[in-house]
Amino acid sequence: MSESASHQEIDEGLYSRQLYVLGVDAMRKMGASNVLVVGLKGLGCEVAKNVVLAGVKSVTLYDPAAVEIADLSSQFFLSESDVGKPRAEVAAPRLAELNQYVPVSVLDKELTPEVISGFKCVVVTELPLQRRLEISAAARQANVCFISTEIRGLFGYAFNDFGPGFVVADPTGEEPLTGMIANIEQGADGVVTCLDETRHGLEDGQLVTFAEVRGMTELNGCEPRRVKTLGPYTFSIGDTSVLSQYGGGGVFTQVKEPATVGFATLAEALESPEYFYADFAKFDRPPQLHVGFQALHAFAAAHGGRMPRAGNDEDADQVIRLANEINDRWSQKTELDEKLLRMLAYQATGDLSPMVAVFGGLVAQEVLKACSAKFSPIKNFMYFDALECLPVGFDPAQEDFAPRGSRYDGQVAVFGRRFQEKLGNLREFLVGSGAIGCEMLKNWAMMGVATGPGGVVHVTDMDTIEKSNLNRQFLFRPSDVGKLKSDTAAAAVAAMNPDIGGKIVTHQDRVGPETESIYNDAFYEGLDGVTNALDNVVARKYMDTRCLFYRKPLLESGTLGTKGNTQVVIPHLTETYSASRDPEEKQIPICTLKNFPSAIEHTIQWARDLFAGLFTQPAENVNAYLASPGNAKELFNQGNANTQAQTLATIRDFLVAKRPLTFKECVVWARLNFEELYNNTIQQLLFNFPKDSVSSSGQPFWAPPKRAPDAIAFDPKDELHVDFVVAAANLHAFNYGLAGSRDRALIRDMAAAVAVPQFVPKSGVKIQVNENERPGDDAPGDSDEAEVDSIAASLPAPSTFAGVRLEPADFEKDDDSNFHIDFITAASNLRASNYGIAVADRLRTKQIAGKIIPAIATTTSLVTGLVCLELYKLVGATDGTNVRKVDDYKNGFVNLALPFFGFSEPIAPAKIECCGEQFTEWDSIDFEGDITVQELIDRISDKYSLAVSMISYGVSMLYSPFTSKAKAKARLQMRFSEVIADVTGKEIPAHIKWAPLVVCCDDADDEEVDLPEIRVKIRD
Repeated sequence: MSESASHQEIDEGLYSRQLYVLGVDAMRKMGASNVLVVGLKGLGCEVAKNVVLAGVKSVTLYDPAAVEIADLSSQFFLSESDVGKPRAEVAAPRLAELNQYVPVSVLDKELTPEVISGFKCVVVTELPLQRRLEISAAARQANVCFISTEIRGLFGYAFNDFGPGFVVADPTGEEPLTGMIANIEQGADGVVTCLDETRHGLEDGQLVTFAEVRGMTELNGCEPRRVKTLGPYTFSIGDTSVLSQYGGGGVFTQVKEPATVGFATLAEALESPEYFYADFAKFDRPPQLHVGFQALHAFAAAHGGRMPRAGNDEDADQVIRLANEINDRWSQKTELDEKLLRMLAYQATGDLSPMVAVFGGLVAQEVLKACSAKFSPIKNFMYFDALECLPVGFDPAQEDFAPRGSRYDGQVAVFGRRFQEKLGNLREFLVGSGAIGCEMLKNWAMMGVATGPGGVVHVTDMDTIEKSNLNRQFLFRPSDVGKLKSDTAAAAVAAMNPDIGGKIVTHQDRVGPETESIYNDAFYEGLDGVTNALDNVVARKYMDTRCLFYRKPLLESGTLGTKGNTQVVIPHLTETYSASRDPEEKQIPICTLKNFPSAIEHTIQWARDLFAGLFTQPAENVNAYLASPGNAKELFNQGNANTQAQTLATIRDFLVAKRPLTFKECVVWARLNFEELYNNTIQQLLFNFPKDSVSSSGQPFWAPPKRAPDAIAFDPKDELHVDFVVAAANLHAFNYGLAGSRDRALIRDMAAAVAVPQFVPKSGVKIQVNENERPGDDAPGDSDEAEVDSIAASLPAPSTFAGVRLEPADFEKDDDSNFHIDFITAASNLRASNYGIAVADRLRTKQIAGKIIPAIATTTSLVTGLVCLELYKLVGATDGTNVRKVDDYKNGFVNLALPFFGFSEPIAPAKIECCGEQFTEWDSIDFEGDITVQELIDRISDKYSLAVSMISYGVSMLYSPFTSKAKAKARLQMRFSEVIADVTGKEIPAHIKWAPLVVCCDDADDEEVDLPEIRVKIRD
């Protein structure tokens, strides 16, 4: 079988995060698609990199031109030693390293129609306009998807022609909407009402089908019906008058519809363009840039292929004249801004890594759309510019743009030489070197960040490289698996740009309160800014507090599949990251998990908890007991007597009563657990609440969203049943260091032979029905202290188990050989079968149980490019007199699936009034020197006419009305370093310079006044 991704088996270990974005069907279509990339400067290489990582059948490169030193401005797979060699031949082997399943070859023929017809998609990045028109026509003739894209400094465009009738199988990629039904009217409109507090989310014209409907059973599995929304909880499905009377229950599910999109050829679109607007604040620019790019190509055609010289007014005047001529001939003549066209001409030789990243990610996603028919493609042109990145007061002389044979010439052509020197002396802290971190380091290396005498990049990441990282974190190779991310990423970008070698300081320490001795005052004071490349909110919020405290700008970003966001946080100018919070993730009620699941997410979470309760926590408890002096009751004294008794009983069972000595005993244990979980527990539940039981209000107890379950009898012929026993037995064996087995036939026979005691439901068992009730223990009666004492006394002394330790199974989702996901999948699907819930496959279960964030390299590339554009703005934020305004900065949200781009001005920080002054969260009242408590009180009184009532440091109260007179008097004369040490009982660590205080004050009317944070500098 070929190693191409077109094979039926997709390497889930490599592609798992991307599979959650695209799905198996789309991946298989991509695996059958050949892609041609024309032009291997920075943009072509970025597109090819992302497409290779994604896993198409093959990528072919065409660019016979020789490497020039200026290409190194953004082409990360070229080096100075490659100058003079054919670009495609140099780049091909380095691109091939990215993915063993994707062959990368060099096209050594001319781009004839016959050659073009052999590809699913052709991307053109580096050709004259006339040649692009010819290839576009040939691609249309051969039914090949055609993409044209180009970057000129801070300007760029992308164009798609996927043919006259391109079918998009899934326009959005979102999961089909589904919901539980409360009622369906029998009538002409067929009004469907959803359960209370369950918004259906549907839109007019969408299709739905039904399942589990009682009474009106004709709807179950019916042909999709088109809906009309009537409100957030109701919609109509047309005439239901001829159907049976609705009897209850039911679930609706949205049916996705394919969409057919018609495209114009490049020649047609030049005359009659359709625009995708990336920034509605620049609504007038796409038509002007449409003319402007044609004028650049006309200029090049008249000057032997060269573009206008950087900052050259003579060349710019010619471009403006050509633009006016083209505009005058155009049927859709537009108003041209001469200043905009002049900037386009000035930057025509510019080559910026951030722009390459933005368009490289965007265009690569369009290639994947062409290959997979997944997500909505751009129709036809998208123009984008980031002129606001130019430095404040920008007016350099033409010679400042002149090329000097440097790898940074492409960037200097846009920003000038002095700006390049500023970039070289930046001192940045990159937090994380995963997917975004790798892209960020690559862009910084191309930009020349920290390559000057005063520059440095600190990067930290405590993780090591895993196989699943290789699909997105392109600095890593299979041979790097197991190595530290920060070290490996730093070495990789140093190879791309030797100028940054020795300028990257790597760390492996998690950012947090426990590492503030490492990332201390001196560390942050030596930085120009911080860039987050994190994957969790807790760390993001912590870094936000650090940047707030030290007044450092923060560049924040994140991705979720095809969605991405960026945020710029600037001291005193914008609100902080933490100022705007996403809603808290909704938690599944305990009673739902334990007894009343209604969705597969519930059963998967239940199975994940079961995994910990069977294979992790008991082993940890046993080990804790064995490492203790022997007083088990005191050791596990948390919770009530029930919890304590259950914990001690589990230790007794795992250590003595039910400790297995052979693998066969592990199979028996697994089989008995099957019986308890899927038969006995369900029988008990139905004994307490029979299917025909009613609530105190007279309503059916098992009304939606509750589902009445059915017990499952073990069947050795049912593969799902055997899956559970195989996984559970092997995990139990792992806990005890016993050899497991993968012989399903053997395990099947062992399980079938187990003698299972007959179960009889018990009276008096308490089962929690809703969140307001006290959780029951699902066992008769309550444990008391006597029972706890009895179990504790029955435990042998730890000394009798010298050298014995169990091995807890620490959940690891990405190891397919460890039975972790196998167990959770089987356990969840059996639970789902109990309750009549549609089961989930292993991939879906792995995503939910492992809380895996869907990810794809295209989004990462684009988002990182947007962040680096904001970095340009920060570097050029002032000319010494003028300061950049907040409306130059952009917070962004993108969804490449739709596609959608949204940019907004950052929100200004909230202001508070105090004593006639305005403060924001960025402000503090600082006191230099290790002053006394009395001095602080006096200074606040003198400046603000306020009386200090309380002073605290963290959770420690330093001064308050409740302090005894003797203590208060003594503390007033103490310096803050002394009083903090006295109250907390420990010296302030040597790395801390500033002591942040919360000071409560009252005004003359005894009204409490809020002051900003007060900081005392206790040491230099």
